[in-house]
Amino acid sequence: MIKNLEKWSQPRRVKSSALNFPSKDYLLPEPYGVCLQISPWNYPFQLSLATLIGAVAAGNTVVLKPSEHAPKTADLLAELIAKAFNPEHVTVVNGDASAAKELLDLRWDHIIFTGSTHIGKVIAKAAAEHLTPTILELGGKNPCIVDASAPIKLTAKRIVWGKYVNCGQTCIAPDYILVEESVKAPLLKALVEEIKSAYGEDASTAHSYGRIAHQKHFDRLVDLIKGSELVYGGDSESKSRYLGPTLLEVQDTQHPTMAEEIFGPILPVLTYSNESELEPIIDSFERPLGFYIFSKRKKFIKEMFQRYSYGGGVANDTMIQFANDRLPFGGVGHSGMGAYHGQHSFDAFTHFKPFIKRGTWTDPFVRYAPYPTSFNWLKKLLNLI
Repeated sequence: MIKNLEKWSQPRRVKSSALNFPSKDYLLPEPYGVCLQISPWNYPFQLSLATLIGAVAAGNTVVLKPSEHAPKTADLLAELIAKAFNPEHVTVVNGDASAAKELLDLRWDHIIFTGSTHIGKVIAKAAAEHLTPTILELGGKNPCIVDASAPIKLTAKRIVWGKYVNCGQTCIAPDYILVEESVKAPLLKALVEEIKSAYGEDASTAHSYGRIAHQKHFDRLVDLIKGSELVYGGDSESKSRYLGPTLLEVQDTQHPTMAEEIFGPILPVLTYSNESELEPIIDSFERPLGFYIFSKRKKFIKEMFQRYSYGGGVANDTMIQFANDRLPFGGVGHSGMGAYHGQHSFDAFTHFKPFIKRGTWTDPFVRYAPYPTSFNWLKKLLNLI
């Protein structure tokens, strides 16, 4: 941000219109003003600072409300930000949902929220009271399609990484697999092998395997898999909020794990026989934040990426769209609105004012009354320009 800020904050010259000749046309960047940022608990440090940096770089002041479900990180953020900023510039307000409600009752110039679609609707409703612009980074049922041409071992390795990092508590993690029937058995076998390779026979002892962030979420996840026929995992321990990497086969979208975004280390696997079966499954959910395809067929990949609407997509890997700050990160529909990362973060927190400097050395007469009875000559002129 520091390296590029001088360039990004300059007025941006745009091509002028022949109808305004002579003129010089610009977009003038200005900050929105006072921003409210409500951050999530799954990546409580990174997702707080990533958007805060963009808002401050664009010239805004910020009130940050970290999640109460990550209290240690919230306290650390308050301590660090108090050292780095004057309180009139950036300040942290810690508290529970009632504190967030009080903040939302106030008028803001911009609001950014990262979290669930349910709470996103609450934020949007509060913002609408004052016509406040928002960025909503939400989630969804992110499909992961695996066709018969996919390299099974590599596919399994990349799915396991994307699904189980941070114990599945990632908004762009694969939420369910749609695997072509002919390769279902080898894929399931490979997924189990890769889980063991990554986390050992007992993931509860693995240094690289996390825990569920808070008890309410843990209880919800455990309830989701009760009574299910598990392919692998399902072991849990309430005191430490441990839920092991879990695989299960499901027959249709009526299974409890398919009702909403899972946001945990549970991976349902559905099968399909032909490509026509994909559409009714994927379209039965709202537009997702992530969309993943594993295939060697370029035509199939192109068709899938063009056919469906999603926040960000990847072929033959998962979640890596987040790593390139030249790509905007954001959702569409129920998975969110607005986007940020890199220059997109600066732009997201900036209002670009159109501004025209009109020349005075000539003044074409055509726009002033009295007007001619025919403008055919003007149409011909414009066609030549």
